[in-house]
Amino acid sequence: MDLPIVYHPDYVAPLPENHRFPMQKFGLLYELLVADNVAHRWQFHTPTLPPREWIELVHVPDYVQAYCEGTLEPKAQRRIGLPWSPELANRTCMAVGGAVLTAKLALECGLACNTAGGTHHAFPTFGSGFCIFNDLAIAPRVLQQLGLVRKVLIVDLDVHQGDGTALIFQDDPTVFTFSMHCEVNFPARKQTSDLDVPLPVGMEDDEYLQTVAKYLPDLLSQFQPDLVMYDAGVDVHGGDRLGKLSLTDTGVFRRDMQVLSTCVAAGYPVACVIGGGYADDMPGLVYRHSLLHRAAAQVFHQARM
Repeated sequence: MDLPIVYHPDYVAPLPENHRFPMQKFGLLYELLVADNVAHRWQFHTPTLPPREWIELVHVPDYVQAYCEGTLEPKAQRRIGLPWSPELANRTCMAVGGAVLTAKLALECGLACNTAGGTHHAFPTFGSGFCIFNDLAIAPRVLQQLGLVRKVLIVDLDVHQGDGTALIFQDDPTVFTFSMHCEVNFPARKQTSDLDVPLPVGMEDDEYLQTVAKYLPDLLSQFQPDLVMYDAGVDVHGGDRLGKLSLTDTGVFRRDMQVLSTCVAAGYPVACVIGGGYADDMPGLVYRHSLLHRAAAQVFHQARM
């Protein structure tokens, strides 16, 4: 048995030329994983479009309808930062389906990775920062509704605070939000996660990994989740346009190995999404995102031995 990975060709939707969101990375990530033999084509699971009711477990129906039908007002569109198209609306919903499928596969197999996701700036009534519907919030809600989990731990190591996710679960003791992010980065106005760890600008590999080690094992043993949702944003990398931290490729890989092995060794299933990553060097960016799947493949294999 091999690591389950979730991908759909619709994860790539057209954007205007030179748009600063690196949409092509999702398709290129799939191609790199296959080309480098990180994964075989038969390891990939294909999501389907989720019912709108799933999205409405987190987002208000008026917002969901306006976004899906393209009637969102211009100001709300600008806050998202992505120009609306039917293809993008379809992609947005497909990525939600992918997160739910990834979470289900993680429960079955102990570990699973999406090749998209991590839209943690989406709030119940609006989108923000390239995030439209919050997959990190919808997947736990769907699994809870299906009776598959009771408690979920969200480990958000994207460089930006998971502000939407923090607000969505702020009064919910069944979902614990842990966000470790650069203290002076977007969003300017932070929300309150169950545990926020703001990091200083320029933090490097060793200090970062020590910080993860300081919090994660205790969180697992205290909260004892039925599932961990892991946002493995690579915008912590020193070469990231929107980052402000200074991790290396090796540091990103070590982080993912550390998070996944800590959770899996303790018996907690992990569903991974790739989170943010913004760089002009597209091959370098795609490689950094692939480090999650490389680490996951190793941890999955070791757990099976």
